[in-house]
Amino acid sequence: MASSLRFRNRKDASTWPRMSSTFWAIVLLSSLLIIYCGQLAAGTCEIVTLDRDSSQPRRTIARQTARCACKRGQIAGTTRARPACVDARIVRTKQWCDMMPCLEDEGCDLLVNRSGWTCTQPGGRVKTTTVS
Repeated sequence: MASSLRFRNRKDASTWPRMSSTFWAIVLLSSLLIIYCGQLAAGTCEIVTLDRDSSQPRRTIARQTARCACKRGQIAGTTRARPACVDARIVRTKQWCDMMPCLEDEGCDLLVNRSGWTCTQPGGRVKTTTVS
């Protein structure tokens, strides 16, 4: 009797558990969803962190980190005040205003040392962005 039990256990170990096809479909779709949600579409960006410091009067310092999946020849940058994939030449030559970083009604000017740019609103308010 002990030998027949050993044989049955070996036979059971080599077969898949009997689960419905619906169960396996849900497991497969769930794992695909987890894999897909962790990746960005080519040419897109998302903001990962955004920190604001308003401790100084009339001044707010904001730092954001973005995650981008850029295409070949592109690099993470800013377009219309949002993270975006831009031509790598813009970053290499530090011609920041070429990537149109400001909103439509704002004017863009390079900082003197080309470490960033300013966006000037029609009312005179200035937003300065430096690249780190």
